[in-house]
Amino acid sequence: MKGTVGELGEFGLIRELTARLTSTSSVSVGPGDDAAVVAAPDGRVVASTDVLLEGRHFRRDWSTAYDVGRKAAAQNLADIAAMGAHPTALLLGLVVPAELPATWATELMDGLRDECHVAGAAVVGGDLVRGETITVSITALGDLRDRAPVTRDGARPGDVVAVTGWLGWSAAGHAVLSRGFRSPRAFVEAHRRPEPPYHAGPAAAELGATAMVDVSDGLIADLGHVAEASGVHVDIHSGSVDIPSQMSDIGTAVGVDPLQWVLSGGEDHALVATFPAEIKLPARWKVIGEVRAAAGTPRVTVDEAPWTKAAGWDHFGAVPEVR
Repeated sequence: MKGTVGELGEFGLIRELTARLTSTSSVSVGPGDDAAVVAAPDGRVVASTDVLLEGRHFRRDWSTAYDVGRKAAAQNLADIAAMGAHPTALLLGLVVPAELPATWATELMDGLRDECHVAGAAVVGGDLVRGETITVSITALGDLRDRAPVTRDGARPGDVVAVTGWLGWSAAGHAVLSRGFRSPRAFVEAHRRPEPPYHAGPAAAELGATAMVDVSDGLIADLGHVAEASGVHVDIHSGSVDIPSQMSDIGTAVGVDPLQWVLSGGEDHALVATFPAEIKLPARWKVIGEVRAAAGTPRVTVDEAPWTKAAGWDHFGAVPEVR
């Protein structure tokens, strides 16, 4: 495909985008009508939304349009899984300048479609608007399949804290890219295209998880939400979190303690959950801490001490770097 978005026109681009999509059995009406129709056998719909802004959340010299599509879908579908639900559908709101190559938009859609396929969902519609800055807005939907949602307020003293998925890989990849390098490739790819453990969310709900959250802003920050909502004290055991040797090598090269990435890096979209201590967890879940009664303000500690460094991402804290 040649030309720009402006040359192709709104409806021409919409035809190109929707022609690339596939569907699932949950979708009875997909793109092309006034609205999509998605089955909700449970009678409840789990919904989440997120926005990616060029220059704030992604850079075109770091990530392809396909990468951005995979990442945009992943960070929203991970929220659905973190509720213990199965992802079903995704809606796209896209703002692009007229001079953008049309292939960038179609490759973005390819990324969204392929990540949805991994999660068992489908892109079912959206909106397209002309604007000066590329903005990707995603709404994801999911189905609980007759289970109660796993929320942030269910952690209880005596529970263990366990994680599944990668921690710190995206932050390490960001550090590599920030210094103009492209390797180690595994960490760079983790930043460009996170791989949430979607199916572990509903599985955790079946196991009896009492609270769960996806690690989008940083392990300490996101567990802080659980601690506050549940009114508990969460203690992380730093010796229990995995720090691969290559991550340590990157940390040495750039002068950063890799534990900082693991505890506050974010954007890996791992799942962290609390479980009653008597539950035997599958091997994919690693226990990294425990829940205690809060003596005073709910909080998160590391090895029983306050964490005095940055706890995670905050859009309205310090001016954020491009992520």
